[in-house]
Amino acid sequence: MEFREAAVIGGGTMGAGIAHVLALSGIKTALVEADAAALNRALQTIEKNLERQAAKKTISPEDKAAALKRLAGSLDLNGARAAQIAIEAVPEKAALKKSVIAKLAAVMSQDAILATNTSSIPITEIAAAASRPERVVGLHFMNPVPLMKLVEIVRGLQTSDETCGAATELAKRLGKTPVLSNDFPGFISNRILMPMINEACFAFMEGVGTREGIDTVMKLGMNHPMGPLELADYIGLDVCLAIMETLYSGFGDPKYRPCPLLKSMVAAGRLGKKSGKGFYDYPAKP
Repeated sequence: MEFREAAVIGGGTMGAGIAHVLALSGIKTALVEADAAALNRALQTIEKNLERQAAKKTISPEDKAAALKRLAGSLDLNGARAAQIAIEAVPEKAALKKSVIAKLAAVMSQDAILATNTSSIPITEIAAAASRPERVVGLHFMNPVPLMKLVEIVRGLQTSDETCGAATELAKRLGKTPVLSNDFPGFISNRILMPMINEACFAFMEGVGTREGIDTVMKLGMNHPMGPLELADYIGLDVCLAIMETLYSGFGDPKYRPCPLLKSMVAAGRLGKKSGKGFYDYPAKP
């Protein structure tokens, strides 16, 4: 399948990153946001990140200019009408994602692929909202999207071979390494990563070690580039909690029970780097 046009629904960190790599790879890309201010912020972020790549000479000034020319913003889903693929990157809430996928199925071509960037919600559940579930697939990018090479291709119960193959080829076109995952809560990445982060939260809550001590053990002892508590702040504690709740609900196994401290911190608005406070403090930049 040839992808000439794509749409990304949601202009947050993940959506902006996905739109960035699509436009840079030669695909005309519509970035759809419901809020004009959020859309402008996303487009400005993409431009700054492209400028940073050009300054580091990882892309040329011509590449930057061409990518920006391929990129357009839209304030409604009609911006996805002409696309061969739409990738939703809205917040990690099952009802919201299903609503977006259902609306995309109504406005796009019958042959279009409907992809979700969910990090843990079962693809089969999301696809059930679409009129053609065989065209729904998981495309789970990693953050930051322009730098991280992995994309999980997640196959729902009704996802067709053609859809899975097209999604895999798109990931390769974007310079990513696709890995196929079957449709279980958390897929491969977060089924392994999030319980580790959750256990680090328990260790901190129970006083096994300080936040710095826990992170240092994992960085120096296990050669992780970031400690689990620092990584949780970077991901967003609300996102970590949502994924743990999906794992706990999906498997019904107490080993996936979210740490009470994690729940309390999210309830208090301590979401990590994006809120300025999480396990660590992040002073606002002047």
